[in-house]
Amino acid sequence: MKRNQASLWSPNEEIKKRSNLRFFCKHLDNKKILKYNQNFPRLWKWSVNNPVDFWSEVWNFTKIKGYKGKKIISKNRIFYKNIFFEDSRLNYAENLLPKKNNDIALNFLSENGIHKKVTWKKLYEDVCKFSYFFKHINLKEKDRIAAYVPNTIEAVVSFLATSKNGLVWSSCSPDFGIEGVVDRFYQIKPKILITCDYYFYNGKKINILEKIPKLLKKIKSIKKVIVFPYSGKFQNKINTKFLDFNKIIKNSKSDYFFKKYKFNHPLYILYSSGTTGVPKCITHGAGNVLIEHNKEFSLHCNISNRNKIFYYTTTGWMMWNWLVGGLSRGANLYLYDGSPTYPKRSSLLDFCSREKINLFGVSAKFIDFLKKEKLNFKNLNFSDLKIITSTGSPLVKESFEYVYKNIKKNVHLASISGGTDVVGCLVLGNAFSDVYSGEIQGESLGIDVDVFGENGKKIRKYEKGELVVKKPFPTMPIKFWNDFKDRKFKKAYFSKFKNIWHHGDFVQRTINGGYIIHGRSDATLNPGGVRIGTAEIYRQVENINFIKESLVVGQNRDNDVRIILFVVLNSKIKLVKNDIEFIKNKIKKNCSPKHVPNKIIQIPEIPKTRSGKIVELTVKKIIHGEKVENLQAIANPKSLDFFKKLYKNYFNNEQ
Repeated sequence: MKRNQASLWSPNEEIKKRSNLRFFCKHLDNKKILKYNQNFPRLWKWSVNNPVDFWSEVWNFTKIKGYKGKKIISKNRIFYKNIFFEDSRLNYAENLLPKKNNDIALNFLSENGIHKKVTWKKLYEDVCKFSYFFKHINLKEKDRIAAYVPNTIEAVVSFLATSKNGLVWSSCSPDFGIEGVVDRFYQIKPKILITCDYYFYNGKKINILEKIPKLLKKIKSIKKVIVFPYSGKFQNKINTKFLDFNKIIKNSKSDYFFKKYKFNHPLYILYSSGTTGVPKCITHGAGNVLIEHNKEFSLHCNISNRNKIFYYTTTGWMMWNWLVGGLSRGANLYLYDGSPTYPKRSSLLDFCSREKINLFGVSAKFIDFLKKEKLNFKNLNFSDLKIITSTGSPLVKESFEYVYKNIKKNVHLASISGGTDVVGCLVLGNAFSDVYSGEIQGESLGIDVDVFGENGKKIRKYEKGELVVKKPFPTMPIKFWNDFKDRKFKKAYFSKFKNIWHHGDFVQRTINGGYIIHGRSDATLNPGGVRIGTAEIYRQVENINFIKESLVVGQNRDNDVRIILFVVLNSKIKLVKNDIEFIKNKIKKNCSPKHVPNKIIQIPEIPKTRSGKIVELTVKKIIHGEKVENLQAIANPKSLDFFKKLYKNYFNNEQ
């Protein structure tokens, strides 16, 4: 691998001098733990070789409120049974409410121009009032709160009140269909559902409340529904038993007591779907999330008190959970709800300039879109913009270069990668290292990242391989909800390599010390940076009477991933346009728009193993023009000929 001729951004001495990373290094030096230096690879190496010292000092440096305790890591020979800060006690919400003054804590902006603000004082009071209500209706610790909500101030208030009382939060964005929501929430048996009357997307007003009766019929555990108005007053025409969020806040007393919980007390449940079954209920611990997000915001993103943070996300993506974590640094969060390109293609960047955002976060797909549209933002004022973060999918070289040419020349562009499983990053940016085109700067401090071959051993320096983590780290999930003997958990992360975390990303180290993500190494789909399991699509397709069998794969195209659905039809039926539209609409309605295949192609036969398993990865390789070996396990190898011809005659010739 050749070294890039020049970096796109290099932190000058002033940037390094004023960075939180430098202050942390000085902190370690003053305590005589580590001699001060500005070499990030050395700092990372020290952090993974000395995890007790590192995580203890992250707690101290970021000033986590609570009792730290003496057991920083309770070691166990089994990777995931290592426990961090076992005897510590803290309250997550208390740490996310560091101020009670009249500075602005949250800003909300809708695509249709609705703009709301809330101060730290008001946020604190609303959280304390809503948590009082939860106590008043006798909710117990670890009871689940489900939220089917857009990205609003009320969503943040609800989440913080949930965590304050030791309850467990779980959210889905309103673009999910009923079946997609039920697949998730039914598993966790929530007692409360929080929702909204409507929201806007791409100029359309979309009703949420009309979906709720169907949801309640399928999830019997829900005892109360709390509704907040998107704008104005709540006008309830669906069910008189629905509770008004604003009235609860107005009429409740305030509960100012913040009980301290164990470090790994369950905070929220996120969802990740695979190739079989319903989505996995990934449960994260409060302290685990807090210390990791404190580390990432402070040491990697250089966020400090009063900085303005914006990330374009929905409540169904883990980046929403990440964004909210920025409150612990005293930052001012910006919540945007709606289409990123409505009413103008430049809406988000206009917003960034107008509001003087310091951290601007978007998906790689969005930056690719701006590039394709050839939009130039040099007329906008980005003088306050310190860092642009990009995630969801790999940010390609051309998009790196586009940012520096058309948005801002002297900005820290940090491509980051991690995911729902770790609710944070494994590789990301830092203020000491140069930015090179197409590369992620380096590893996450305290996380022992490496690249392995299929044999479970380290590969040669710059070869492609599997992203792994060799030592325990705080934001590995504490469990999967309702997972008997951790069977699903172990299968998800530890079935490929013995006692080594297997992340499922195909990566490559660079000569510059960075990383290139080449996509998923498993059958998980990743369109627009949103991870989707094939199982959710299969479950919709298998109920269509004219379809005998199906196969779903992701195909890399135009710096993104598109979903290809292959179908075998009953008898001698031929797939027609109306059939394709029917399939797409069914998937869109019951799952989400993100699940809808880009192409639906009729095939004669599904390739399977001798045990009857569909060989998704084999087909995925073929339609990418890659060589396929070891066909002995395939029961019907001739079925692969169709896909080889399809690649040669169709996919390879697409413009």
